[in-house]
Amino acid sequence: MEFSHTSVLLNETIENLKIKPDGIYVDGTLGGAGHSSHICERLSATGRLIGIDQDEAAIAAAGKRLEPFQNQVTIIRSNYCDMVPRLAEIGVTGVDGILLDLGVSSYQLDNAERGFTYREDVPLDMRMDQRNALSAYEVVNDYSEENLSRILHEYGEERFARKIAHNICVSRQQAPIRTTGELIEIIKRSIPAKIRATGGHPAKRTFQAIRIEVNQELTVLSESLDGMIDLLNDGGRLCVITFHSLEDRIVKNIFRKNEHPCTCPPEFPVCVCGKKSKGTVVTRKPILPGEEEMETNPRSKSAKLRVFERKV
Repeated sequence: MEFSHTSVLLNETIENLKIKPDGIYVDGTLGGAGHSSHICERLSATGRLIGIDQDEAAIAAAGKRLEPFQNQVTIIRSNYCDMVPRLAEIGVTGVDGILLDLGVSSYQLDNAERGFTYREDVPLDMRMDQRNALSAYEVVNDYSEENLSRILHEYGEERFARKIAHNICVSRQQAPIRTTGELIEIIKRSIPAKIRATGGHPAKRTFQAIRIEVNQELTVLSESLDGMIDLLNDGGRLCVITFHSLEDRIVKNIFRKNEHPCTCPPEFPVCVCGKKSKGTVVTRKPILPGEEEMETNPRSKSAKLRVFERKV
């Protein structure tokens, strides 16, 4: 299956990166290189793009798409949380722009074998990096009922988290839950018919929660942004595209903290904590896709772009 992914908020992201022809830019979620190919088109012979992705299929597809720019491009198979040390290994300690597109790619969603979909009956997986040991199978079959309930509530914002977790644990006592179809049937039994009829696919929130847990998406994001901001050169920009409220809240709060890091009580006449601002939040409100993009690419509807500019 060909790796495909329609780049969300493409023009808005490229515009906000403020690309300098001779700059160094990092795409921390390279995917099929949709955003990166447009970055490369704006670079001179001395400009550089470094693409990072943990998905083997993405690496192969991106390498092919970026062949015309091969002299300017370096591709690294890794998780973006290791961006700072991996860049240091190739002698890069400062960059002019960083992009994170946190959406699951169309390839990953549509390739049934990857186990992200709730529209086909396939083995439970959901790993973005298939070298990792933890998959959806282990989460569903090995986690305690309490832990499952917590994950579904926190990561999926699923109102029936306790019931679903309980029914998973009851079902797996008879036999392991091996496929997405088996899990979906359990979820359906756990949600009242009236709610199922009006709330979209009943498995959507549970699948989101399990995927986030398998790939540690929120932990990786929250532990990475500060280091990325420190990696930016003066005037460099960090652009982050999120697809659900949990991600967006993390980005918003970390951007705000880096703009206003002072921890002194409000009544203090001057700052004594010594914490200095690292830059400016460019987007006071997130940038959203336009009507045309949402019509042509329904997966863009929940996308939000936030931008931070470094000031040294």
